[in-house]
Amino acid sequence: MQYQETKERVIFRHRESGHTPPHLHDALEIVYVTEGTLAAGIGAELYHMKKGDMIFIFPDMIHHYQVFSKGESRAYYIQIPPSLCGAFMEKIQKYCPKVPLIGEDSVSEEIRGVLRQLSAVGKEDFVLAQAYVQILLAKCLPGLQLDLKACGGNDDLVYRTAAYIAANFREGLCLTSVASELGVSKYVLSRIFSGTFRCNFNRYLNGARLSYACACLENTNFSITEICMDSGFESQRTFNRAFKEKYRMTPREYRKAHQ
Repeated sequence: MQYQETKERVIFRHRESGHTPPHLHDALEIVYVTEGTLAAGIGAELYHMKKGDMIFIFPDMIHHYQVFSKGESRAYYIQIPPSLCGAFMEKIQKYCPKVPLIGEDSVSEEIRGVLRQLSAVGKEDFVLAQAYVQILLAKCLPGLQLDLKACGGNDDLVYRTAAYIAANFREGLCLTSVASELGVSKYVLSRIFSGTFRCNFNRYLNGARLSYACACLENTNFSITEICMDSGFESQRTFNRAFKEKYRMTPREYRKAHQ
């Protein structure tokens, strides 16, 4: 599969927080609030975070973010491929925290120092970023009580819907075919998208495809046509239109800005 050839790296962003609809991915995500407040939803739980709080979202866990308070809300958002987690990789893939939130009082100055150092690492310094990640995990994970990822989660329709699309978005999917695979009617599935994901099926599917395309644009030398077809779009015209609608720039402009 072509995506296996992309460069794996730690993604660190210090950005304004806002509403992010439910989604999941195969990376470990760490969020540290630097200004204001943030609500992080993981599964059926909603964790209210304030400045100085940190949360760990393990791979393949459905999560979303909301900001309820007025004023500025900013946070560090760190995504780490499991393969860069070293000795912690198997634990991160098989388990999840009972309580993923680490309150401000439990975030030591040493941990804050590691976060500051990580924020200063250049985009291309993969080795140094990985080293700081290892230190961060060594300092934080022992304080989290871990459980095996609940098998029961696979029976939740929201989880199964997100997981199925995450695994198959490069195929020719439609609402009817996905509903059939999940064993529900297309009307039930449509309500999942409108009620939980706050968008229709096509928009959610295109979002998964566009996220994949962006990773390829940033980290590979594949042509835009190759990326378009590999992402699951039927034509480059459809791809370009969807891309520009979401990112306000063409795929070519995006690549130039991010490589």
